[in-house]
Amino acid sequence: MQPGSCLRQVRERLGLTYRDVEQSSYELASKHGRPEFIIHISRLADIENADVTPTLHKLYTLCTLYHLDVFEVCQWYNIPLDEHFRDSFAHGTKNTHLGTAPRRLRIPLRFDPAFDARRTDSLTRVVESWKHFEGALLNGTTHRYGYIGTEDRWMDPLVRPGSLVLIDPSVQIVEDGGWRNEYDRPLYFVDFRRGYRCSWCSRDRGRLILQPHPLSASAPECHRYPEEAEIVGRVVGVAMRLTEP
Repeated sequence: MQPGSCLRQVRERLGLTYRDVEQSSYELASKHGRPEFIIHISRLADIENADVTPTLHKLYTLCTLYHLDVFEVCQWYNIPLDEHFRDSFAHGTKNTHLGTAPRRLRIPLRFDPAFDARRTDSLTRVVESWKHFEGALLNGTTHRYGYIGTEDRWMDPLVRPGSLVLIDPSVQIVEDGGWRNEYDRPLYFVDFRRGYRCSWCSRDRGRLILQPHPLSASAPECHRYPEEAEIVGRVVGVAMRLTEP
């Protein structure tokens, strides 16, 4: 069934006329101060009967007035919003940047009774069932995501280009010591105004020193803190490629 026909069926089940939708869209546009939310009767007829694709604002209006999940309606138009995070990760950019969190996560729900967490094993073999969870339920608003650009070798080989990092913005204090090796040393995601760095850090009076991995061939940077650079948060997780992206 075409998306327009699906929208017409929903409207009719709700007992809404074209005039009802148009009037409600005026109210929604007035509330948000954007005339783009208005759906005139002629446009609604085109959407339902001529397979005209609604604009983003009109799609929002229809989903709001029809009480529909916008992600589901986008699926009707073959826009796979659930694949956005995966597709975004697969098409990397050269510069390091902050990214959006996944809407849904697929995680193991039940393991084979013989599974031993102390041993390295294949998840494909030991997971009996998987389940999709809303990303917000797992991370809430406490964590952010960063993407390491395909040309960013600042922390290579510890964090390779094209990696995805999980950032805890509640930790913005630079630790001066206490780690045993480079793998224990805290990594930070830093906004230095012209871009972002995933880096080891140290403080020297009013300066923030960004220290690259010694094998990366990059030179340390020094920025006035916090005027020229600020810490977004500590990196607490990495999803990393072992081959070039």
